[in-house]
Amino acid sequence: MIETSTTRRPFGTLAPAMVTPFTADGDVDYKQAAALANKLVDDGCDGILVTGTTGETSTLTDEENLGMFAAVLEAVGGRANVYAGTGTNDTRHSISLSRRAATLGVHGLMLVTPYYNKPSQAGIQAHFEAIADSTELPVMLYDIPGRAGVPIDTETIIKLAGHPRIVALKDAKADYAATTRVLASTDLDVYSGDDGLTLPLMAAGAVGLFSVTANVAAAPFRVLIDAAAAGDFVTARRVHFELDPLVSATMTRVQGAVAVKQILKWQGVLSNSVVRPPLAEPGEAEIALIKADLAEAGMDL
Repeated sequence: MIETSTTRRPFGTLAPAMVTPFTADGDVDYKQAAALANKLVDDGCDGILVTGTTGETSTLTDEENLGMFAAVLEAVGGRANVYAGTGTNDTRHSISLSRRAATLGVHGLMLVTPYYNKPSQAGIQAHFEAIADSTELPVMLYDIPGRAGVPIDTETIIKLAGHPRIVALKDAKADYAATTRVLASTDLDVYSGDDGLTLPLMAAGAVGLFSVTANVAAAPFRVLIDAAAAGDFVTARRVHFELDPLVSATMTRVQGAVAVKQILKWQGVLSNSVVRPPLAEPGEAEIALIKADLAEAGMDL
């Protein structure tokens, strides 16, 4: 593994946006969460993002979010960094949750663009700066306009990069030109937030991936990232092509958490594929599409 570990970068190089396991009754299953976190670190992840979008944070209570942070810290905090998804569309709520997460000992915060409200760029900047000011933890911005409803404009990202604790960007904008400008104009550690774009973003200077698909395939993503960082684009391109149908299975058929939990159940990693409403488990037609993708990827489940 090349020298781009958590000792050099606050957010490492590969972190899954880990799913939140539930019991059959829909309660958070902290024991399964700890076991999954251990497996992901064993498979090559140097960090774990807890209760991001894929962790169904929008349907968790604050106490459940904090319970997940604590469970994953206890399980793998000595071997990998644990990052807390504490961004909401309410600045004061985000500050409160971030401070409570910091008290537990998380290693960094990931803050999504405030969603639904559709704030101005000035409002977005003030939101992120207020949360970053509220703790001593390093902060990763999460730019995902498809979910948030608004982008973090490139000029806003460049301004935010001047904050001493805003050190990273999870880029799920799918705008290569905009990402290139951020890379050229800031010292932010940029991470692919779109599994299928990891290779081209790393070719431009991104340092790694915060991933949905890594929940079910961390090891090959570890190979891709290390190869790309080392300039071995022959290997990186080969793994990129091999992963393409798996990324299709997790990212294009149903919502990511839904697909990943289904696959983890087939892999025998989770005991069930329960998601919280309004998410719903895949139907027969969707399962057929996911299985076809997995077959193309060479996964026999």
